[in-house]
Amino acid sequence: MTMSEAIEGRAALALLERARAVVDPPLRTALDTLPGPLRRIALYHFGWEDADGAPADGGAGKAVRPALVLAAARALGGDPLTAVPAAVAVELAHNFTLLHDDVIDRDPTRRHRPTAWTVFGVADAVIAGDALFALALRILAEDPHPASAAAAGRLSACVIELCGGQQADCAFEGRGPREVSLAECVEMAIAKTGALLGCSCALGALYAGAEPERIAALDTFGREAGLAFQLIDDLIGIWGDPARTGKPAGADLVAHKKSLPVVAALRSGTPAGAELARLYRTPLTGADVRRAADAVERAGGRDWAQLQAADRMAGAVQELSRAVPDPAAAGDLLDLAEFVTRRSR
Repeated sequence: MTMSEAIEGRAALALLERARAVVDPPLRTALDTLPGPLRRIALYHFGWEDADGAPADGGAGKAVRPALVLAAARALGGDPLTAVPAAVAVELAHNFTLLHDDVIDRDPTRRHRPTAWTVFGVADAVIAGDALFALALRILAEDPHPASAAAAGRLSACVIELCGGQQADCAFEGRGPREVSLAECVEMAIAKTGALLGCSCALGALYAGAEPERIAALDTFGREAGLAFQLIDDLIGIWGDPARTGKPAGADLVAHKKSLPVVAALRSGTPAGAELARLYRTPLTGADVRRAADAVERAGGRDWAQLQAADRMAGAVQELSRAVPDPAAAGDLLDLAEFVTRRSR
């Protein structure tokens, strides 16, 4: 890491810490309005309570999406404090998706402790997720800001798109190793990950009273950065350090996930791609996981994903310059986007 990258990383961390400090109090107030059993699940999921209801010091996540809302509002000349309800809403919507994703993927851990569904059961985790999204919409509906209605509509449309991406991701699992195209996989990733990051930026722009062209450019900025984020996340899903990720090494390979680097390898037409396809037709454990990861790399999936992440990030920067021509005003958004795409592989 260069000195400039370290400085940018510290700047982004400071932005995330400020966003967490601003968003957490109204977020906790909102969660306290949930019925008791749902509140308990939500507080556990956010890391603020243990399974028995005792206070906990677990982290509630990085707050990337709320930070994007606040940074977008500030970049376009708005008061970020007026956009806090929108920031809380996107954080609730994001965690709604996490609760559901953990159930769908049968993930045993999140943020270095058991997932909500493993503690409270599938039904309660799903219902708690539903309640978080309903709470997000209620917060926007009750916000007197003139942009709140448009924000609620945009967030709802985003979640519908996100659900479409999740459905596609699930459908991929029932298709053969070579039956999913890269174009389909990219479209799915944009819907699952990029859409909410783009929506976060757009909500901040809405609350700043920005013109439609700038709102659209910031939405695209978030989507492109989101795809770069997903590409890196997929790499971490194969080669990430369990001590940092909280998940077993090669977890995506064990689950036979058709992630972006995996599909790139499967569609490469190389002997390593054919080997990976054979491995993906059988359960993977131990040495087989390591062989599959090696096959992805030899087939070019790792290099392709890294290059694509860089290209998508360049596209995001171009869109950001359209929305916010002043580099100083755009600095916070750029720091946040670069932070999430420079995580350890």
